[in-house]
Amino acid sequence: MKEIVVISGKGGTGKTSISASFAWLGRKDVVIADCDVDAADMHLLLKPDFAVSEDFYSGELAVIDEAACTNCGMCKDICRFDAIPVVNGQHTIDALACEGCAYCAHICPVDAITMADLNVGEWYISKTKIGNTLVHARLGIGQDNSGKLVAKVKNEAKRIAKEKKIPFVLVDGSPGTGCPVMSSVTGSDFVILVTEPTVSGLHDLKRVYQVVKKFRIPAGCIINKYDLNLQKTREIKAFMEQEGLYHLVDLPYDESFTDAMTVGKTIVEYKPNKIADLLREAWEKLKIINKS
Repeated sequence: MKEIVVISGKGGTGKTSISASFAWLGRKDVVIADCDVDAADMHLLLKPDFAVSEDFYSGELAVIDEAACTNCGMCKDICRFDAIPVVNGQHTIDALACEGCAYCAHICPVDAITMADLNVGEWYISKTKIGNTLVHARLGIGQDNSGKLVAKVKNEAKRIAKEKKIPFVLVDGSPGTGCPVMSSVTGSDFVILVTEPTVSGLHDLKRVYQVVKKFRIPAGCIINKYDLNLQKTREIKAFMEQEGLYHLVDLPYDESFTDAMTVGKTIVEYKPNKIADLLREAWEKLKIINKS
């Protein structure tokens, strides 16, 4: 079983659309993990059934027993996160501000504060419209445990792939270089970097590749809308050659890409078009590179 992760240095490069296209091309040879949990949207293209749903708990939240609380104010005075406001004369917990450090519970003289497991979101196992399995999640508003939720989604996808002897796990990672990206890339066999020929596209490609390079994972690059700035495309290719990155495919600008998304389809299932053909070639190339 091989784990292929698709990431980008910035948002809006076409990462998820390309990931969904590879999921369509891979069919039942692929288990998909949508690890962009802060802004999960692969379900818009793959139409999962949300067959299995579970809450995800990570971290703790302070809870005040108002009946036991004497409103002495000690907890409010020591809370460095300003998470204990007074509402109508009663000390309460601001759930979005509380960091779960438990200091307030330790110093409360009447033990009126306890720590409760924090529900930060949900994760799902679904069948997609293609018939393959999608493991995905939704992080709660204002929650910051995305790295742990990414790990949960990835591990479930890998478990299913191993149990069913499915050859590929395809991970749609988060854009950027933060904790969710680190969690997405960890333990993978190959990384696909999706970029575009702009100043920020090249800058962020270099930045995110430094993360991949630290993990010593082989990687390849897809240049989306390559024909919009041929000079930047040449600079990207020079960087790829310098770093030994696989050149997977150059995708031209084509309004069919957004037309397909508008009707909830991947570009490879939309009407015949050049991008679909190029992505099919790229998928075959990926299978050869990651052949067991």
